[in-house]
Amino acid sequence: MDYLQSIVLGLIQGLTEWLPISSSGHLVLAQRLMNLTVPVGFDVMLHIGTLLSVVIFFWGDIKKILVSVFNRDVRDENFKLFTYVLIGSVPTAVIGFFLMKFFESLFLNVRAVGVGFLVTGLLLLLSRFWNNNKKLGWKSSLLIGTVQGVSIAPGISRSGSTISTGLFSGVKKEDVFKYSFLLSIPAIIGATIMEYGSVNMNDLCTYSAAGLVVAAFVGYFAIKAVKKILISDKFYWFAAYCFVLGAVVLAVL
Repeated sequence: MDYLQSIVLGLIQGLTEWLPISSSGHLVLAQRLMNLTVPVGFDVMLHIGTLLSVVIFFWGDIKKILVSVFNRDVRDENFKLFTYVLIGSVPTAVIGFFLMKFFESLFLNVRAVGVGFLVTGLLLLLSRFWNNNKKLGWKSSLLIGTVQGVSIAPGISRSGSTISTGLFSGVKKEDVFKYSFLLSIPAIIGATIMEYGSVNMNDLCTYSAAGLVVAAFVGYFAIKAVKKILISDKFYWFAAYCFVLGAVVLAVL
């Protein structure tokens, strides 16, 4: 891998991790096109980059949550949000722990990636037809967390599936947006910890740092774009892109 390739992969990671079009699916296709076998260490660095972008973007909310937890103010909305993140993280962790080997095998199957894109497109399209006026609750949190666990599969967008599921549940768009991204933080941290044992420190060189910086920078602006698109009721527009890409992948095979 050279610097240009690492920058390209960082750009893809930062853009597609938060836009509802699946970073894992795009990275699988990009690595195939560039004839690359990316080491686990580089993959971890890319995820740390997107983790930094979401932490920076939501730092104000994270501080409020930490203060409410420290003060044990159970009636505070930020404390409730903290409990909902914990509830949603449980099914994600269970699915990730017990089905990780199965999901890893899908990364070697480009056909599975194409099907994943089609599933994402369907979820995005269906999200168009729901009224959203409810508050986030433990049931919707549990459902969104379960879907986040399934979105480990390549081609299935984490942000697309979790936000769409929140919209299916009738939760307000603003609440779904915040919850979906905050829920990603423990998921990314957990996945990074699980992958750490497979990291070869010799792979963590300067090109890995370049990918991390690009992923973090692009990821921040991708989150801003998702918020604007979601609030303006155009989130489902990404369905067309996912349908076309999924169909092309399957047709080429």
